[in-house]
Amino acid sequence: MNISDAAFYFFITALPIAAVVGFLVRAKVQNAFNDTHWRSLPVHYAFYVGLFIVLPGAITFFFASALHLLTLYTADGFYVLVIAVLLSVLGSIYSLKNVRPTLCARESVERIIRYFLVVAALISILTTIGIVLAIVFEAIHFFKIVSLWEFLTGTHWAPDDATEGNTTGMFGSIPIFAGTFMITIIAMCVAVPVGILSAVYMSEYASERVRNIAKPALEILAGIPTVVYGFFAAITVSPLVVEFAEVVGLHADYTNALTPGLVMGIMIIPFISSLSDDVIRAVPRSLRDASLALGTTNSETIIKIVLPTALPGIIAACLLGVSRALGETMIVVMAAGLRPNLTWNPLEGMTTVTVRIVDALTGDQAFNSPETLSAFGLGLVLLVITLMLNFISIYVTRRFRSQYE
Repeated sequence: MNISDAAFYFFITALPIAAVVGFLVRAKVQNAFNDTHWRSLPVHYAFYVGLFIVLPGAITFFFASALHLLTLYTADGFYVLVIAVLLSVLGSIYSLKNVRPTLCARESVERIIRYFLVVAALISILTTIGIVLAIVFEAIHFFKIVSLWEFLTGTHWAPDDATEGNTTGMFGSIPIFAGTFMITIIAMCVAVPVGILSAVYMSEYASERVRNIAKPALEILAGIPTVVYGFFAAITVSPLVVEFAEVVGLHADYTNALTPGLVMGIMIIPFISSLSDDVIRAVPRSLRDASLALGTTNSETIIKIVLPTALPGIIAACLLGVSRALGETMIVVMAAGLRPNLTWNPLEGMTTVTVRIVDALTGDQAFNSPETLSAFGLGLVLLVITLMLNFISIYVTRRFRSQYE
């Protein structure tokens, strides 16, 4: 029996038992509640007993799973199940003996819940640290093969031509990051003005009825899978870009950087619009009323009072949109191609960091080959850029947030 099966058998048995015992404890306390002064409500004692029945076993399985995942020790699921059951029985005996009027069960339950919240916060933090360390360790192996300076300043990307003993000049990442920033800038040129203006309309001009229809309709864009955007970009937008370029006397490739930039901008609009709308609506009504009382028009109030006040939140929304654009893959794969191309012309094909990472990790190369390890080098640089944008967003929000009474 493995640990997952043992955990399944434990929880399908322990949870109903905890519910039944908790119900009986609640009924017992309820019957004696009017005759004796109890320090907590009957439901708190029920939760107290139920938690002590389930938690010891749950903690046992958590540590057994952690040891297995870390390859430190793999225990037999049957023995883990036996230990979990014994601990749960001891927990139930301990909790039932403590059910008395002098026990403040509410404080005990709240203390346990507080520990759960701390663990949840630690899990998110440790997960982030684990992701960073996993990328860093593999990137170190790559930079032992390829010079970091060459990787950051080289203008030629041809990992297919690299051999185990010769990687000089084959892993220049500038064309890849140039394509990433080119497509991101195009996307933000579409998403920022449309997103902010739509947020201004919905928060300041639209009626409540129109807002209740327009905002959910706009946020539907956020739920569309990116592969659908990719189809739309490759089948519809790209031919239109090529035809328009021919009309004005220019040449455009069918796999160009402009197409994924435009479609990605459409995809990011709901993120910027929704966050900006919430920030603008959070501006106190008293500021608007004071501005209007001084004789300004509604548009002047929005431009000179509302938007400057909401600017930190709007900037944070835009930076989050940039992070979203930097990490997009499917649209670029289907509309921009895989060719690293260092150019200022958005009508030519380009590629991005995420696309090259997918290409490197899905090939038939050995895991320790320079081409495969290059994915971790690209991922490390992209991670640093994304973290910097997030830190800037947090700093701007905290530094310039206005405090109102």
